Amino acid sequence: QVQLVEFGGGLVQPGGFLRLSCAASGFTFSSSPMRWYRQTPGKERELVAHISSDSSEVYADSMKGRFTISRNNANNMVYLQMNSLKPEDTAVYYCYTRIDYSDYWGQGTQVTVSS
Repeated sequence: QVQLVEFGGGLVQPGGFLRLSCAASGFTFSSSPMRWYRQTPGKERELVAHISSDSSEVYADSMKGRFTISRNNANNMVYLQMNSLKPEDTAVYYCYTRIDYSDYWGQGTQVTVSS
């Protein structure tokens, strides 16, 4: 079955950086677009970044220049490098893919940006 497992979240000071990872299994990863979303309490989940099967990247406006999504098809991993973190980046970050019209989410990893 499809599984997405995120890790790498934690507490970081403003201006710091984190690298999130998502381990994927149960589907043909190399041909699947992947996304990172985030969600804070009381708000809808928002798209952070998208990477296509050919590694084309798309970012939400507020993340451009600070976040970088990447993938490694050899080990079925997708990453989110987050730099210059701000308190408003505090959220649970989710890995996502869509396969055969079905949505799949990881369990999420908490990122807290605070001094």
